[in-house]
Amino acid sequence: MECCRRAAPGTPLLVLAFLLLSSRTARSEEDREGLWDAWGPWSECSRTCGGGASYSLRRCLSSKSCEGRNIRYRTCSNVDCPPEAGDFRAQQCSAHNDVKYHGQFYEWLPVSNDPDNPCSLKCQAKGTSLVVELAPKVLDGTRCYTESLDMCISGLCQIVGCDHQLGSTVKEDNCGVCNGDGSTCRLVRGQYKSQLSASKSDDTVVAIPYGSRHIRLVLKGPDHLYLETKTLQGTKGENSLSSTGTFLVDNSTVDFQKLPDKEILRMAGPLTADFIIKIHDLGPADSTVQFIFYQPIIHRWRETDFFPCSATCGGGYQLTSAECYDLRSNRVVADQYCHYYPENVKPKPKLQECNLDPCPARWEATPWTACSSSCGGGIQSRAVSCVEEDIQGHVTSVEEWKCMYTPKMPVVQPCNIFDCPKWLAQEWSPCTVTCGQGLRYRVVLCIDHRGMHTGGCSAKTKPHIKEECIIPTPCYKPREKLPIEAKLPWFKQAQELEEGAAVSEEPSFIPEAWSACTVTCGVGTQVRIIRCQVLLPFSQSVADLPADECEGPKPASQRACYAGPCNGETPEFNPNNGDGLLGGLQDLDELYDWEYEGFTKCSESCGGGVQEAVVSCLNKQTRELADENLCVTSRRPPQLLKSCNLDPCPARWEIGKWSPCSLTCGVGLQTRDVVCSHLLSREMNEVVVLADELCHHPKPSTVQACNRFNCPPAWYPAQWQLCSRTCGGGIQKRDVLCKQRMADGSFLELPETFCSASKPTSHQGCKKDDCPSEWLLSEWSECSVSCGEGTQTRSAICQRVLKTGVSTVVNSTLCPPLPFSSSIRPCMLATCARPGRPSTKHSPHIAAARNIYIQTRRQRKLHFVVGGFAYLLPKTTVVLRCPTRRFRKPLITWEKDGQHSISSAHVTVAPFGYLKIHRLKPSDAGIYTCSAGPAREQFVIKLIGGNRKLVARPLSLWSEEEEALQVRKANPKEALQTHKHQNGIFSNGSKAEKRGLTADPGNRYDDIVSRLLEQGGWPGELLASWEVQDSAERNASSEEDPSAEQALLHLPFTMVAEQKRLDDILRNLSQQPEELRDLYSKHLVAQLAQDIFRSHLENQDLLPKPSEQRFPPMAVPPHKHVSGFSSSLRSSSGEAGGGSRRPHRKPAILRKISAAQQLSASEVVTHLGQTVALASGTLSVLLHCEAVGNPRPTIHWTRNGEAVQFSDRILLQPDDSLQILAPVEADVGFYTCNATNALGYDSVSIAVTLAGKPLVKTSRMTVLNTEKPTVTVDIGGTVRTVRGVNVTINCQVAGVPEAEVTWFRNKSKLGSSHHLHEGSSHHLHEGSSHHLHEGSLLLTDVSFSDQGLYSCRAANLHGEQTESTQLLILDPPQVPTQLEDIRALLLATGPNLPSVLMSPLGTQLVLDPGNSALLGCPIKGHPTPNITWFQNGQPIATALGLTHHIWAAGQILRVANLSGGPQGEFSCLAQNEAGTLLQKASLVIQDYWWSVDRLATCSASCGNRGVHQPRLRCLLNTTEVDPEHCTGKPRPAVQPVACNRRDCPSRWMVTSWSACTRSCGGGVQTRRVTCQKLKASGISTPVSNDMCSQLAKRPVDTQACNQQLCVEWAFSSWGQCNGPCIGPRLAVQHRQVFCQTRDGITLPSEQCSALPRPVSTQNCWSEACSVHWRVSLWTLCTATCGNYGFQSRRVECVHVRTNKAVPEHLCSWGPRPANWQRCNITPCENTECRDTTRYCEKVRQLKLCQLGQFRSRCCGTCGKA
Repeated sequence: MECCRRAAPGTPLLVLAFLLLSSRTARSEEDREGLWDAWGPWSECSRTCGGGASYSLRRCLSSKSCEGRNIRYRTCSNVDCPPEAGDFRAQQCSAHNDVKYHGQFYEWLPVSNDPDNPCSLKCQAKGTSLVVELAPKVLDGTRCYTESLDMCISGLCQIVGCDHQLGSTVKEDNCGVCNGDGSTCRLVRGQYKSQLSASKSDDTVVAIPYGSRHIRLVLKGPDHLYLETKTLQGTKGENSLSSTGTFLVDNSTVDFQKLPDKEILRMAGPLTADFIIKIHDLGPADSTVQFIFYQPIIHRWRETDFFPCSATCGGGYQLTSAECYDLRSNRVVADQYCHYYPENVKPKPKLQECNLDPCPARWEATPWTACSSSCGGGIQSRAVSCVEEDIQGHVTSVEEWKCMYTPKMPVVQPCNIFDCPKWLAQEWSPCTVTCGQGLRYRVVLCIDHRGMHTGGCSAKTKPHIKEECIIPTPCYKPREKLPIEAKLPWFKQAQELEEGAAVSEEPSFIPEAWSACTVTCGVGTQVRIIRCQVLLPFSQSVADLPADECEGPKPASQRACYAGPCNGETPEFNPNNGDGLLGGLQDLDELYDWEYEGFTKCSESCGGGVQEAVVSCLNKQTRELADENLCVTSRRPPQLLKSCNLDPCPARWEIGKWSPCSLTCGVGLQTRDVVCSHLLSREMNEVVVLADELCHHPKPSTVQACNRFNCPPAWYPAQWQLCSRTCGGGIQKRDVLCKQRMADGSFLELPETFCSASKPTSHQGCKKDDCPSEWLLSEWSECSVSCGEGTQTRSAICQRVLKTGVSTVVNSTLCPPLPFSSSIRPCMLATCARPGRPSTKHSPHIAAARNIYIQTRRQRKLHFVVGGFAYLLPKTTVVLRCPTRRFRKPLITWEKDGQHSISSAHVTVAPFGYLKIHRLKPSDAGIYTCSAGPAREQFVIKLIGGNRKLVARPLSLWSEEEEALQVRKANPKEALQTHKHQNGIFSNGSKAEKRGLTADPGNRYDDIVSRLLEQGGWPGELLASWEVQDSAERNASSEEDPSAEQALLHLPFTMVAEQKRLDDILRNLSQQPEELRDLYSKHLVAQLAQDIFRSHLENQDLLPKPSEQRFPPMAVPPHKHVSGFSSSLRSSSGEAGGGSRRPHRKPAILRKISAAQQLSASEVVTHLGQTVALASGTLSVLLHCEAVGNPRPTIHWTRNGEAVQFSDRILLQPDDSLQILAPVEADVGFYTCNATNALGYDSVSIAVTLAGKPLVKTSRMTVLNTEKPTVTVDIGGTVRTVRGVNVTINCQVAGVPEAEVTWFRNKSKLGSSHHLHEGSSHHLHEGSSHHLHEGSLLLTDVSFSDQGLYSCRAANLHGEQTESTQLLILDPPQVPTQLEDIRALLLATGPNLPSVLMSPLGTQLVLDPGNSALLGCPIKGHPTPNITWFQNGQPIATALGLTHHIWAAGQILRVANLSGGPQGEFSCLAQNEAGTLLQKASLVIQDYWWSVDRLATCSASCGNRGVHQPRLRCLLNTTEVDPEHCTGKPRPAVQPVACNRRDCPSRWMVTSWSACTRSCGGGVQTRRVTCQKLKASGISTPVSNDMCSQLAKRPVDTQACNQQLCVEWAFSSWGQCNGPCIGPRLAVQHRQVFCQTRDGITLPSEQCSALPRPVSTQNCWSEACSVHWRVSLWTLCTATCGNYGFQSRRVECVHVRTNKAVPEHLCSWGPRPANWQRCNITPCENTECRDTTRYCEKVRQLKLCQLGQFRSRCCGTCGKA
């Protein structure tokens, strides 16, 4: 039950872990899609001018690393700086002027063009030779070199082209044009030979114009060059070029060299003035001058900016032009200047689209309708709609609210508001008689409102045009019955009035004569012109009127005519003889007859169709077509059909109908089926669907947009959100927005007021069902007891939430069973104290262990029990146990430094009584407390650093008093004991230190442990082992490597000492006098070390016998205080007996301590490991070397790494000792004794110095390392190694007294723990605290920033010595992570060539035959790798038949004209000192060839045309391509194979449709339908219709056609001539033109767009326009003299006939004369004071005489005033 109860809470953890795992899996799949976030914004430019850099960053969204860069750069501020700005690098140097360097201030000047590191800030102190690198990196944007655009970015020099783009390789051409082609200048080259005379000592060599570049002149001979200049402003200058140097002449730099036999003049340009190079005669011999320069083409084409856009919206276009530009004058000149230079090619105009934004909606109106009345005032209307126009120019109607920003145009207006025409009667003519009664006439005209003769007057109201008249004079002739009407001309007129065709005073139709017959024989037509005319009696002239002025029917204008038979005879034709005409027509039967005239077009284009013979009625004589009615119908020949186009149909697209639009507005889609099909047999109607590739024509579209116009605003509800509850009635919401779907498919969100319909609901109920019953638990009750172990309980009720949301209590049987653990649980309080018994009997107890632990070797995990102290190495995992009795382990609690500890990723608090710390770090040091009820125990953890010194503990958060209180609480006795012994343990510290020790109980053993770690008291062999361990931990190699493994076998992982032993030492020390404490402490600590080590060996049962001493022989500096245990170990090793059964062992040199050397001794005898100081009296030096090993080792000596050359002065003694007699200064050095046998070697050195001067052990060798993780060298040589290794530089020094070692890097001093750059630390390891004659420098994880010169300086009283080692970092060849640079290089080398990048795994490039290719070898490394190219493993130079070029320092290989077949494998081998890298790529040449495929089916199922048609395909490898690629390739011979040659079943054959009977308005067309049978012979024969009816339905032979309406342009009569005047008597008149059906139904104008539209305006004569400008005489001048006189006149527009004024706009067709001018502009005489204007009286009245200008002009009047 306990087990189950404990497991239950863990179940949710499993679910959570599973969810986390799933989310990680899903996330990793997303990471594969895109690991980078979007690029961030560009930073501010690093400079404001002169070219700077800006960067942009992006985040890696993956938990793993992303491929590619997270930063990118671009150039910015590419404008020249003002001259006063100065050099950017100089500004950075001068920024250090106010910072002391080595204690004093300098003025720093820039050091430019550093070849090794151009992007470091190197500066030179002004006035000195001191050059210092003040910063490792210059600011971004600084030029790498003074004469280059390349710039430094993030400390690296980046290529910048002349286009100021990063990575660009674009250069200026010789003319100074970036990426130019050299066409803007000319190369001028020539030679001048001096021909100077006595009279002429100077001569001009050449004139070099403004703007020239790259000038070079070389004078050979005795004469001298000098310059004359002339600027564009005309300023002249001269320079004598008297000496060698660089001069600035008119802002142009001139470089002049004067040599004994020649002079050289160079100018880079561009010149800022015209330079005239002259020569001065200085010698008898002739001189020659060779010159070369690039002269600019002064007149060049310059492209203009784009002209304004052709449209303000909706998409327009704009063009550029070219203008000829003069560089010297900076102005535009005529084009012919640029045409003079053939190099000048005028740029073509550029065109671009502009103003592509859609136009706003606008009002658009249809034309006005015809006026409702032709005169007297009517109305006309039009439709006005709101439209939008898209970029394609399509206009669509939209809702009117879109146009509400402009007023809507009127839809109704008045029209024809002029008076209607009326009759106007002219004067009566004189009476036709001179006596008696006669007639008189007048002209009556219909005159409109403009006074023009027109139509439209009512005939009923027309006044009469003749009347009787009586002359009072009596006549003397007899009277006639009728009045005498006019004799000629009136009589003729009266007669014409009586005839129907005569012109009369009433408008009537007057026909002209008939034209000749249109034929010379047979039936033709005649035409005549009909005019509407009226006689004007008074003027005796005839006027033409509009047709509607004439009443009555219009006579015919066309009639038939017969010109007789066409057989040559011309019988008389009598119109009155009808029989004669009939006889002539009967002859027509013999003249016309039926004939076949070819066949109709084939009814099918392929697969078999029919043609019908065409029967025509022909004129037998002329062979021309005649009307079918002229031929006898009974004689018509029978129908004749034949088969045609029997070839099988090719594959073609079958297109279905468009589906309905998917949307009614916005933008919808329509789809249709498009399949590639092949008709096998038209007889059987067999169709096969083929693959799309077999149809050669482009496939028609299967999708199109439809209903592309904006939708009206509408409500758009979103998806319902999740329900707020899973049961019991919840609410779910959704967003409902008012949107408008636009014509481009997007949505426009609008205010809710735009949507008129009711808004859909945004809330609704959900999950309306009862919830399952569940338990509702109360809070836990208090513990049932006040001490000891009790229980806690809580109550539970069963409840259910109903669908209405109300909770109700239900029967508990409806809820699931409730576990017992859910309602009761145990609780533990403090143990109860029973009366009469000690309370400790049953109180909790912690079994602590009082030990001190010191870790000496790295281990992954260590286990401890609370109660002690542990000094541990970092990154060790610690498990700390708290063993308890009479207490439940899950209730144990842990604290660290007084703070409650809980589990985390780094620290695990387990419920089983232990604490686990993962991989110790400095913050883990502290006091850990385990609490089991009232029982508490502590455990102190301290960390040991890399230099075997204790790591300082992080500052505690407690005060001293609180911490002391915690200690007393934990263990009162121990706290008291601690307090006693803490009163200055090693009392040589400060008072503050003593206070610190007292305050922190965890520090009381730190001093003893520190002394143990400082090696002062360890046995020598153990110390050597420890050094080996340190060396192994640093991954460094040394001379003693072979012995390191053995040494580590006996070094304990963790040394253990009892606290009691250390407390005794502290107690003893506290009782000693203060002056002896230091000595006693060293002795006691040494004894402690010996006991700890011996205890360890005894526990391991590995304490060796003297003959089996296995400690590795290592060079160890001697110690002044050595324990007896250490001494006994050393002495016993020399007593090895020579037993025959001794085991084999490696050599070991015995270290012995010699007596202190006396400098005055004449003979010095010493053992290894000492320092010998030669004095002036030293006569002999004897160096002892004792070695043990089996087999016996061989001894040989070296000095400074070289074998000792023995002589009569340097002797090898029989015991292998080395003796030096009469030592001299040349004998100074490090002498090494090397002991060797078959199992290994050992070596120890001794130093011989001169009078105690410092000595450094050096090695002059160069070490190259490319593989090992560690490098160890003696100082003095060169180390070339790859990155990431640990480099140890040993500086073994000697001297008396001991020399102090100081380390330098690039002459800068290093501290004992010096950080050169982030991530790479340099630690100076020294010997013991007493002898500093050995030291080494460890460089961990070296990188390029660690390169430099490392120096070791040894110094003492007698002098100093410095030795240096150069460290060079190598980078083996590898593929760069960023490939943009080489891709840009490939693009620049061959922009249009296929290219491929090599890779270590190999890449492939497929090419066409005859093509060229670029192969790029991406590589990086240091030093720069050398690249060698191979083809198929052979050097590229030996490849036969391969044309190749190598560019870009070997990085790019270009192979040209590759032939067919595979070209094999190309490889590039990159190698430098650090390694090699081979990358590969293969080139495959693809070729085209013809392939023959046979169709699976026959082309026809019957008949005689069925074949298996072989099909040729052009293939590239196995892929079909355009047949053009196979042009020129041999085609295989193909022959079609006959198939299915058999009779076809009967089938219906149809002819082509006849022409439609009507061109519009609905007509009919017909075709013939017959039943035919195609034989195997290919002949088609007609058969009974029944045979076809059984197989297929008979096709229709009649169909409707041309259903469209018959339309025509209609127009109204011309309106009155009342338009604007456009000339004398000339105006404009209008009429309405509209489209209508022949039935008179008006249609939109687009329906008639195919017909020519009649004009709607024309010029007309208007009496109202008989106007002109009339001017009056000029008024008197307002002044008689001066400049202020003016005069005016009246100008008005008047009618020519009436001379009445009319509105001036009627005269606007002519210029209006001036109505004002100045006058009398002559100087006034000053002799008399008189008025010069006639307004002086008014001036006086207005009191303006005070003003000078009025007073001078009104001198007389103002004088009187």
